[in-house]
Amino acid sequence: MVHNAYDSFQLLTGCPTKIDAIESYGSKLLLGCSDGSLRIYGSDPSDADRPPSDPHALRKELYALERTVAGFSKKPLISMEVLESRELLLSLSESIAFHRLPNLETIAVITKAKGANVYSWDDRRGFLCFARQKRVCIFRHDGGRGFVEVKDFGVPDTVKSMSWCGENICLGIRKEYMILNATNGALSEVFSSGKIAPPLVVALPSGELILGKENIGVFVDQNGKLLQADRICWSEAPTAVVVQKPYAIALFPRRVEIRSLRAPYPLIQTIVLPAARRLIKSNNAIVVAVENSVHGLFPVPLGAQIVQLTASGNFEEALSLCKLLPPEDASLRAAKEGSIHIRYAHYLFDNGSYEQAMDHFLASQVDITYVLSLYQSIILPKTTAVADPEKLVDLSLDAPHLSSGSSGLSDDLETFLPPSEPDENSALEFKKMSHNTLMALIKFLQKKRYSIVEKAAAEGTEEVVLDAVGDSFTSSGFKKSSKGRGNVSINSAAREIAAILDTALLQALLLTGQSSAAVELLKGLNYCDAKICEEILQRVNHYAALLELYRSNSMHREALTLLQQLLEQPNQSQSELIQKLSPEAIIEYLKPLCGSEPILVLEFSMHVLESCPTQTIELFLSGNIPADLVNSYLKQHAPNMQGRYLELMLAMNENGISGNLQNEMVQIYLSDVLEWYSELSAQQIWDEKEYSPTRKKLVSALESISGYNPEALLKRLPPEALFEERAILLGKMNQHELALSLYVLKLHVPELALCYCDRVYESAVHQPPPKSSGNIYLTLLQIYLNPPKTTKNFEKRITNLVSSPNTSIPKISSTASFKTKGGRKKIASIEGAEDMRISPSNTGSSRSDGDAEESNEEGGSPIMLDQVLDLLSRRWDRLNGAQALRLLPRETKLQNLLPFLGPFVKKSSEAYRNFSVIKSLRQSENLQVKDELHNQRKAVVKISGDSMCSLCNKKLGTSVFAVYPNGTTLVHFVCFRDSQSMKAVSKVSQLRKR
Repeated sequence: MVHNAYDSFQLLTGCPTKIDAIESYGSKLLLGCSDGSLRIYGSDPSDADRPPSDPHALRKELYALERTVAGFSKKPLISMEVLESRELLLSLSESIAFHRLPNLETIAVITKAKGANVYSWDDRRGFLCFARQKRVCIFRHDGGRGFVEVKDFGVPDTVKSMSWCGENICLGIRKEYMILNATNGALSEVFSSGKIAPPLVVALPSGELILGKENIGVFVDQNGKLLQADRICWSEAPTAVVVQKPYAIALFPRRVEIRSLRAPYPLIQTIVLPAARRLIKSNNAIVVAVENSVHGLFPVPLGAQIVQLTASGNFEEALSLCKLLPPEDASLRAAKEGSIHIRYAHYLFDNGSYEQAMDHFLASQVDITYVLSLYQSIILPKTTAVADPEKLVDLSLDAPHLSSGSSGLSDDLETFLPPSEPDENSALEFKKMSHNTLMALIKFLQKKRYSIVEKAAAEGTEEVVLDAVGDSFTSSGFKKSSKGRGNVSINSAAREIAAILDTALLQALLLTGQSSAAVELLKGLNYCDAKICEEILQRVNHYAALLELYRSNSMHREALTLLQQLLEQPNQSQSELIQKLSPEAIIEYLKPLCGSEPILVLEFSMHVLESCPTQTIELFLSGNIPADLVNSYLKQHAPNMQGRYLELMLAMNENGISGNLQNEMVQIYLSDVLEWYSELSAQQIWDEKEYSPTRKKLVSALESISGYNPEALLKRLPPEALFEERAILLGKMNQHELALSLYVLKLHVPELALCYCDRVYESAVHQPPPKSSGNIYLTLLQIYLNPPKTTKNFEKRITNLVSSPNTSIPKISSTASFKTKGGRKKIASIEGAEDMRISPSNTGSSRSDGDAEESNEEGGSPIMLDQVLDLLSRRWDRLNGAQALRLLPRETKLQNLLPFLGPFVKKSSEAYRNFSVIKSLRQSENLQVKDELHNQRKAVVKISGDSMCSLCNKKLGTSVFAVYPNGTTLVHFVCFRDSQSMKAVSKVSQLRKR
């Protein structure tokens, strides 16, 4: 016997006749005796001191005879049943009769049931089925006093036992079980019923069935299909079985057996009752009838049963009983279950079933600190959340609790060394045991982790929201947590538990050799205590996990320092990690930090700048670190990489680089070029036409960017070298004449001069109001026609520009002034040349060719006529022809001017013809408009005596009137004026509403 599930109590004794049938009605007992009488017993009314009890339940006290109904049945009763929902008593004797309770009035007798030996009642539908010989009949209660026959089916043999199962009926025939379809009478075999014991059908509250086969009970569903492999094995074949959850009670001739309905259906209790004949279930007890006495089996309270089972170590059965506690005792049930789970877990832990023990710790909802107290080798953060193991065991169970020290592993787990005994087998066994305990702990912590970390993260999110709206709870002493350092206090219960869990889990993973799992833990969201974990990881030289620990706790300086040390001084114990490390690892680590800690990024990027310059500079560019900050840091710590950074910055986003940085880059290029120039000049091998890579970059930068200061750069240039750079700078200062003079007279590259003019011309054309820049070509033409004078002016103006501290930048005029001598005749007079509108090549210059001739005579040097003619032939469409012709010397041959004059005259003629056509078209259009106006003025409106105003619907008469443009709508002029004023007022009001 495991425990006492029922207490046996003799309710009555000394019945004068043999008891054939028994039933309970409320708190009364109904006994069908062998003499055909019905005896009604009740509790002793003379006992006034008994406490009040449920009037519908049997009482655990002696019963006395209240009433005898003689002749209740002509023959001894076979069985009877109280139908509580209908207040009826069903009795089976020579036939089936129904009696009204409590006065036992007979309301119906089913005569067709004469000779019936077994029946089954379906209380939900009010259906009665019974077996008579080889027939099964079905009747339905019509709600009043009558029963209506529904079906009558034939069966192969005499029915010994039967029960409703849903819409079907399970029949226990002499040698087998069958399922009868109550609708069409179809029979389906289940299995044989055995050779010795009669068939027995027992209905379960769930609608399933237990079918007896000798001493075995088989579970089937409503269709007769087997439900499970397990069986109830009785000591012998029972004569009757009733079910009162969670037990099945079986009747035997000399005893009653009580078994659990939970697999493997163990025997719970045996109650010896000699000559027991009948077994029924009442509302609160099991009633057993012996020949002349009645015994009641009253259930022991569940709480007491749980205490007994727990004390005897039957924890599984105790937990199953906890689930049967009523819902109103939910808190008591949770406490009981938790305490049993804890005791069961300790029991399993002591017996080496570590994983099962952790499952029960998990089910008990015990705090993780309680479980971790079993592992003294696990170092935990100091916190107020640690629970006392002794206080968690429920002392109300009246059993000695198991302390955490009973595991016997605490002291040895700290060092994981085997006992001092020299036996190698015992040492190996201890090591295996320690490993198993830690593996079980890992699974326990992993199952608990999701909910704990989720709650901790939710608290952190709530704090961030509160802090964002200005409610940081500083007045109540609440300190916001920070993951920046491990020694920062965390005043959050959820995060304290999360820190304990993750710290313990990391140690368990390391102690069991699961290094990769430890790294994965640290890569995700975790609350590991930084200080404790750092010490442990440093002690075991686990640098990969240590790096992830630093990263997750925002200890970036420590992580970068460790990376740098590993690259400089590799550790052999982590050879695999060192092989994977490279300078790029530092760059990858720095990428997410560019936005939050740019100074730290710059500091540690200097260590890998020389080995990985391209990747490092790309880090600066992609990380959106302020360019000025990077430039100043590079200028101080890595000046040789400053130019390269600025180059990439400019190539990536030309408009995104500031003027200061552009000037800085050009200054760097210029410094390198000047240093190169000094070296070649000292060796006297300088060649103005030689270009080093840096000089090419300088020239390209001077041309393409505009953020630098040309005046400052111009002052740094040597006076007799770097003429192209000087020309570009002068161009930026709008000193076009000086720039062109350098190209022509110093560099002797007219093509560069022409390209310069083209750039100036095109930039002026594309400006919002196009500027007239055709004079830039006239400026070049003047330089070609008078080189000595240009050279003299050039040297003076260059000297003034370089020496003046506040250099003014005069802009070139849109017109060039030239003196004209009225008596001179023009070289090539073209009619209408002064009036041509060829934009933007028009200029207002009026200088004559005579002045150019005088200039040539003063210089005494030949002009650059070939270059002049080439310019005129290639850019004739951008020049003012009249002004260009005035500048040419008198001896210029018209033959040489044909490439210029030919297309120029042709274009002028085409323009003249086009303007003439346009003029004629406009005159014709003017005449058409005048004709249409004349026709409109000829319109006639006839006013008669019947003409009405379209607005006021009155006759016009002789009043002043107005006509709408359609020519037919007539209105009074006064009405028209009023309507116009009303429209104006409505528009103003609408505007005000808007």
